[in-house]
Amino acid sequence: MLYNYVMDVARKWVSPPFNCDGWRLDVAADLGYSAEFNHQFWRDFRRSVKEANPDAIIFAEHYGDPKSWLLGDEWDTVMNYDAFMEPLTWFLTGMEKHSDEFRESLLNRHDIFFQAMSYHMSRYQTSSLFTAMNELSNHDHSRFLTRTNKRVGRTASLGPHAAEEGINKGVLRSAVTVQMTWVGAPTIYYGDEAGVCGFTDPDNRRTFPWGNEDMDLIDFHKEIISIHKDYEALRTGSILFLGGTYGFISYGRFNRVDKFIIAVNNNNYEITETIKTWEVGISDEDTLCRLILTTEEGYYRDAVIFHTENGMLQLTMPPISSLIVKNVVQNKKI
Repeated sequence: MLYNYVMDVARKWVSPPFNCDGWRLDVAADLGYSAEFNHQFWRDFRRSVKEANPDAIIFAEHYGDPKSWLLGDEWDTVMNYDAFMEPLTWFLTGMEKHSDEFRESLLNRHDIFFQAMSYHMSRYQTSSLFTAMNELSNHDHSRFLTRTNKRVGRTASLGPHAAEEGINKGVLRSAVTVQMTWVGAPTIYYGDEAGVCGFTDPDNRRTFPWGNEDMDLIDFHKEIISIHKDYEALRTGSILFLGGTYGFISYGRFNRVDKFIIAVNNNNYEITETIKTWEVGISDEDTLCRLILTTEEGYYRDAVIFHTENGMLQLTMPPISSLIVKNVVQNKKI
């Protein structure tokens, strides 16, 4: 019976000697037949996988509300289009994730960004949210770096070179800053870290540019990934929106020890903003240190010290920039 055969396959690859870490399920809600059958199939699939390897993860590609699939008896989590890729892409580029549409009404709209994130994140169980695949690009959509040129089209209509024209690496750096500090599991599509461009499938599957990598982008990714890995608060801490204005967003990631302020200026001009740091437990007695600043020109790891006044932090940010600031904890690296 085909049904039982598939369950055998589910068990096989997560068991010795293969010991795969889990399953990624393509458009997993689209089995057909009926919703009732689909849900029963994935319950049985989960049972087969977890009996063979309780630590194996099951994450699904899914478009739309995933709540009914994430109740603990089917998928573990999803590829995070709705609560990460799409809202962030609209805010930073105004582009649809295939580069098929540009909406100026969504570009730089901090209010729409926070509303979209809040709503879609609410559809996840906490465990699913913290393990969701937070991608900027993948094999189905245009490369994020290409989206920064705000050019609508595909290879067939514009040619492949158009995907590389007018790109903005500063916007990409801001996006990666959010990727490495937002709730979820940051997932890099090969080549994004090396400056690969491309319109939607199949142009997005260009080979890795061996010998022609953008080494500045690679070095930046190494630095920002090290920050993500060094602090538990950036992996399991709470998140709180701290406010925004046109083209500007700020939020906190924090636990009882480490408290981070992340800010993004997506405007083409310098801005000065005031952030309510008291909301994440930072007091005027705390010393704050900048861990990284990104701009259109590159990134900077030199430490800059800040202090709050009356629970507020004033930041002046260059055009197209992002930064991470955290409290200094005694006897612990910053």
